[in-house]
Amino acid sequence: MTYGGACQPCFFMIPGITHALVIGMARQALKIFSLAAATSGVYLYGNKYVDPNDFGIIRVGRAIATTAVITYDYLTSLRGVPHGSEEYDYVKSQVHLRSAERLRDLCCANRGTFIKVGQHLGALDYLLPEEYTYTLKVLHSQAPQSSMQEIKQVIQEDLGKEIKELFVSFEDTPLGAASLAQVHKAVLQDGRTVAVKVQHPKVQAQSSKDILLMEVLLLIVKQIFPDFEFMWLVEEAKKNLPLELDFLNEGRNAEQVAHMLKHFDFLKVPRIFWELSTRRVLFMEFMEGGQVNDRAYMERNGIDVNELSRNLGKLYSEMIFVNGFVHCDPHPGNVLVKKCPVTGKAHIILLDHGLYQVLTEKFRLDYCRLWQSLIKADMKQVQKYSQRLGAGDLYPLFACMLTARSWASVSRGIDRSPVTANEDVEIRTNAAAYLPQITQLLNNVPRQMLLLLKTNDLLRGIESALHTRASASSFLNMSRCCIRAISRYQRSRTDSLYRKAQISFTEALSLWQINLYELYLRLKGSQLGNWVIALLSWMHHSLY
Repeated sequence: MTYGGACQPCFFMIPGITHALVIGMARQALKIFSLAAATSGVYLYGNKYVDPNDFGIIRVGRAIATTAVITYDYLTSLRGVPHGSEEYDYVKSQVHLRSAERLRDLCCANRGTFIKVGQHLGALDYLLPEEYTYTLKVLHSQAPQSSMQEIKQVIQEDLGKEIKELFVSFEDTPLGAASLAQVHKAVLQDGRTVAVKVQHPKVQAQSSKDILLMEVLLLIVKQIFPDFEFMWLVEEAKKNLPLELDFLNEGRNAEQVAHMLKHFDFLKVPRIFWELSTRRVLFMEFMEGGQVNDRAYMERNGIDVNELSRNLGKLYSEMIFVNGFVHCDPHPGNVLVKKCPVTGKAHIILLDHGLYQVLTEKFRLDYCRLWQSLIKADMKQVQKYSQRLGAGDLYPLFACMLTARSWASVSRGIDRSPVTANEDVEIRTNAAAYLPQITQLLNNVPRQMLLLLKTNDLLRGIESALHTRASASSFLNMSRCCIRAISRYQRSRTDSLYRKAQISFTEALSLWQINLYELYLRLKGSQLGNWVIALLSWMHHSLY
């Protein structure tokens, strides 16, 4: 259980400020900050009572030094290399890789908020160059751990009791550690087994300063590279981090989603023990299982990966299109699977409810209609609803980002053919080539879209690991939810009983057609279906 070539900076136009001078300044700044960090580090690491990450100058110096090195690398490495040549593509890929590794090391060193933002970037498959997403994905499994002394301190401060007063047993080794907290298994005095989520003690104090530092550094980078548009990332962190750091808010989210989706008997959400929980310590029902992307675990336990993938699609389609209340962190450590010993069916256990996106009705309905248009390959409607969601003239790119399919596949119909390896390579190549347009698009779309894009990519990663990606059933489930959501909205807008009955009849007919089509697909894919099709074909030829 685990919980293009570099653009010239605008200040180069100032008299006396030359390219060489700027690079020299970057080098000098790097030397100064590196020396300061190294000197301070020797002293601080020699003092076992002091954590160097507690000191702002160390964290700031490390971030500035890393930003200076990355900026210098991009400014100099591609100079003189013919744009569009194979050599240019190779050199650019190497710069991406070096920069991603430096960014990863910075996140691991500064921890907390830096790891959280790095995880977000690592989840943006098909939106960022592969070198970045592949390198930063490791941050999901390399989050820092707080010491037992720190854990005891937080529990004592928030609950006013020692660990031995609260628990019969408390496992020192955490079940999992994340960027903001870690989870321990424990047994309460009354015998209940619980999962205790404890916030890292310094995250609250450091988070606002870290976000301010990121904002300043990104503004400086944008001055040097005008095409660099990642301020949306800081804006999202500003809005979401305070919510994620309030574990009582996480508990409320867990209860809300459990109530909304109670009709799904395969979904399990840990119960919250409110009498013991605080803003920094959350007591939950203990649940365990295999990670949702662990195909080997599924095979060992006789779990049908296709059924699991369908149920996961149903779950998120219902959240996005029908309820507009979306769990936005479905990385594999937060979605567990366990086979029920009584029914034999696989349960999906949804953890970590700190980050939810609440969709406005207008946005949700436009998003419903856009996905309906994508599934039907209605390009006029795709353009219309993409533009209503802020894509403007970049609507083809927006459609490709949403579906992770090429424009050719989108135009034909995304349910017509599965994703091929060649198409995957094409998408990743285009993501690197169109990075300026992608960042422009991310700045233009509603803020609600950003977490949905991250959620889409995390779910695609799970499907890829299970080898169930882009199956027709996932699109059929989305279609059902879109039809239900739009019909419910239409009924709410009329007082006419006749009109409501008409809407309900149209809804039922559309859902029946989808069910019939899904039955046809299942028969077509089965041995019995092949026999029936062969028999009908033989009868047809015999008659004519």
